[in-house]
Amino acid sequence: MKELIAKDLLSIGAVFFRPNEPFTWASGIRSPIYCDNRLTLTSPAVRNDVENALAETIKREYPDAELLMGTSTAGIAHAAITAHILGLPMGYVRSGAKDHGRGNQIEGKLIPGQKTVVVEDLISTGGSVIEVVNVLREAGADVIGIVSIFTYGMKKGLDRLKEANVKNVSLTDFDCISQVAADEGYIAPEDVKRLIKFRNDPSDESWIGEK
Repeated sequence: MKELIAKDLLSIGAVFFRPNEPFTWASGIRSPIYCDNRLTLTSPAVRNDVENALAETIKREYPDAELLMGTSTAGIAHAAITAHILGLPMGYVRSGAKDHGRGNQIEGKLIPGQKTVVVEDLISTGGSVIEVVNVLREAGADVIGIVSIFTYGMKKGLDRLKEANVKNVSLTDFDCISQVAADEGYIAPEDVKRLIKFRNDPSDESWIGEK
């Protein structure tokens, strides 16, 4: 599954590698990778692979799941489609409470104690998805885990997930997609080590320009 999803994401440019011309993140960090998993929604074949893989992962890893909650905004559509496949209710968590109406931050019905899986598209440092987990827990949800399409596997993210005592299972990851990118000719084989060096310490830019 990891390789299939990696090939899918690369084929539509949802995960795009450019080790010799790094992208610049909002934080100022230069990165060899650009991720836009929203593109999966506009490719029916890839979308089908992703949503079925999310459903199978939830059935395997979280068989007791009673509710799916998407992250705003990227996880909402994936949570909705996957919930439809599984016949489960879904909702989503806003980045902040509304300033009008009922002031909801959680949209959809949540019953206290309900076994909930958070659906996310991408995990890097883990901060945003853990905020969602905390909001749900404060509302009484029993968050049994996270399922995501792609994860960098960065130490900061892994440490944060561990500290929050929440499990994440991703369809594919940085190591897999880097190797598939090399195998499929998107990048040179020797670039894989440079990419892993970035993943291990994004603040260390010594990988840039290496041969």
